[in-house]
Amino acid sequence: MSNDNHRIALITGANKGIGLATARELARAGHTVLIGARAPERGAEAAAGLTAEGLDARFVRLDVTDPATVAAAAALVTAEYGRLDTLVNNAAITRDFGTTPETLPLDDLRTTYETNVFGAVTVINAMLPLLRTSPAGLIGNVSSGLGSSSVLADPDTPAGASAALLGYNTSKAALNAVTLVFARVLRAEGIKVSALDPGHCATDLNHHSGPASVEEGGRRIARQLAEALTAPTGQYFNSAGGRYPW
Repeated sequence: MSNDNHRIALITGANKGIGLATARELARAGHTVLIGARAPERGAEAAAGLTAEGLDARFVRLDVTDPATVAAAAALVTAEYGRLDTLVNNAAITRDFGTTPETLPLDDLRTTYETNVFGAVTVINAMLPLLRTSPAGLIGNVSSGLGSSSVLADPDTPAGASAALLGYNTSKAALNAVTLVFARVLRAEGIKVSALDPGHCATDLNHHSGPASVEEGGRRIARQLAEALTAPTGQYFNSAGGRYPW
C-alpha cells in the first residue's frame, strides 16, 4: 500500500504474532493502525513498541467474543477518526492439537467458532457504519489454505495431517463462506471483502511449528490487502501468490 491514500486500519488480535506483524507493515506504509487486543497491558505494549519505531499506532481494547468491547471499540473509532478504511479480522484460536476429530470436545469446537467465525461477524457488523464512510472500504478475513474444501477433499493434499484439524479447518471454511456472503451483499456499496492467507507461520497458535516467520506472514497479508483494494471483491488469496480454490 502506498502513502498516496492514508488509511485507518483496525486489526483484531494484533498484540502479537501475525496480527502485530501486519500492523507494522501497514504502519510502515504510512497508515494509522489500531491494535485490537483483549488484554490492555499487552495491547498497549504492542502499540507503544510500534510508536517507538516512529509508526502511527494506537491500542484499542477489543475482545471479539465480547460484543460490549466491540461496540466500545466502534464508538472510539467513530469519535477519534470518523471512519474506518481497512478491517482485518485476524483473531483466531484452535483447540485441535493433541486431539482427533472424534475426541475434540464439543465445547472446544464451540469455543473455536466463537472466536474464528462468530467473533469475525460481530466485528464486521459493528464496524460496517465506519467502513461505509470510507471512500474504499476493505475487509480482510484472515483464513488459511486449510479452509479450502478443495484442499481438504484432496486425499494427497500437501497439508498432510493438518487436513484433519476439525475445529480450525471447519471454522476457517465457515469464515470463507462468511467472506463470500458479505462480499455479495456489500458489493453494491463498494466495500470489498476477501479472504487472506499468511501461510504456515511459526505462531503461538501452532506452537511455533510453522516454517515461515510471523514477519513474513505480516508482509504477505499486507501485500494481499493491497491487491484486494484493486481486485474484484470476494477473493481467496494464496500466500504463495494467486488464489485458492474455495
